Amino acid sequence: MKLWQKDNASTNELIEKFTVGRDKEFDLLLARYDVQGSVAHVKMLQEAGLMTKADGEQAVKGLEIILGDIDQQKFTIEEGIEDVHSQVEYLLTQRIGEAGKKIHSGRSRNDQVAVDLKLYLRAEILNIKDEVKGLFDLLIDQSEKYKDKLLPGYTHLQIAMPSSFGLWFGAYAESLTDDLEMLAAAYHVANKNPLGSGAGYGSSFPLNRTLTTQLLQFASPHYNSVYAQMSRGKTEKLVATGLSTVAATLSKLAMDACLYMNQNFGFISFPNELTTGSSIMPHKKNPDVFELIRAKCNRIQSTPNELTLLINNLPSGYHRDLQLTKEILFPAIEELKACIQMAVLMLSHISIKDNILDDEKYRYLFSVEAVNELVNKGISFRDAYRQVGNDIEKGAFNFDYKKQLHHTHEGSIGNLCNDLIVEEMRKVLGKFA
Repeated sequence: MKLWQKDNASTNELIEKFTVGRDKEFDLLLARYDVQGSVAHVKMLQEAGLMTKADGEQAVKGLEIILGDIDQQKFTIEEGIEDVHSQVEYLLTQRIGEAGKKIHSGRSRNDQVAVDLKLYLRAEILNIKDEVKGLFDLLIDQSEKYKDKLLPGYTHLQIAMPSSFGLWFGAYAESLTDDLEMLAAAYHVANKNPLGSGAGYGSSFPLNRTLTTQLLQFASPHYNSVYAQMSRGKTEKLVATGLSTVAATLSKLAMDACLYMNQNFGFISFPNELTTGSSIMPHKKNPDVFELIRAKCNRIQSTPNELTLLINNLPSGYHRDLQLTKEILFPAIEELKACIQMAVLMLSHISIKDNILDDEKYRYLFSVEAVNELVNKGISFRDAYRQVGNDIEKGAFNFDYKKQLHHTHEGSIGNLCNDLIVEEMRKVLGKFA
């Protein structure tokens, strides 16, 4: 059944299959939001005198029953029915009769799917925000727990200066605060109401868009009806950009973990049940989880670009191209949530090696400490640098430094500033209110 189909008209089967594509699969994720949007629209139609009180109340009750079926996973899009909008209206009409046919007044499938997407994306952003906050809390806890465990820092993948697991965990915690800044910006754009914009040019009915904005708890409407439709694709791209920033942090964290698990590093380990083995090498404990987090998150980072290529040359107005945003973005949302959850699982069971820097190969990690000690004795930095450098060039035994660290500035080994990072996260979370 098609909402737009006329009597004695049908669509070629191949055309229908091609144009519907994977829409039904992703529309199931929009079902509860389609019903919520319809409830708000019906209440507005009733308030505007476009539906009688009796018809409106009957329609709302019928829609609430459908919502219950969705929550109990009893809702499906039946064979021969085009999309979620058609299925909801069909079920409602089957249950309450003619009143069900009135709920589309003043509405187009264009603004209907737009409001479904806004509600869905808004909810999923909040879900991801909560997942990120859980990972953030774990990273802060681990940073405090292991703040005295030293490890080598690297630049150019060469041994550089002493670091600590307190710094390492804390760095990724602070990274997530910036990532949520991007996600909060996407949330702000998703939290605007396109309902009532119709096909993009408004309606001659006296619609009350302020009322539906309030009923659906949007921060504001998309005021201009043309722009309400132009926000399709753009909203998805902004959400994808927010996802990609979180994914970039997870990908880098996963890469570090893969390196640190390597026997040539040997800084961290995990229980056997969280690693995988080899079909031929009995000694192997592979970091498959981190490798897949890395791969999946790298793919998620391509999502904004894929959406850009999809929408970049579209003029204003609705175009069927926009249907494909769902199959690009929706899987990325699910993948990112799964990656965050797996990162939490792995990092909750991490084991840190003791006394890593006692290994002789890390002797030169302390060269900067040696230079600074000479500077504190009154030698200029350039002369101190040259003296220590010459000692190192002569061989390891000419460079001897007591491995003592005294780092006190903000954000150093001895002053992690985790309390301030937590406060920054609190501020960012407030932007989702």
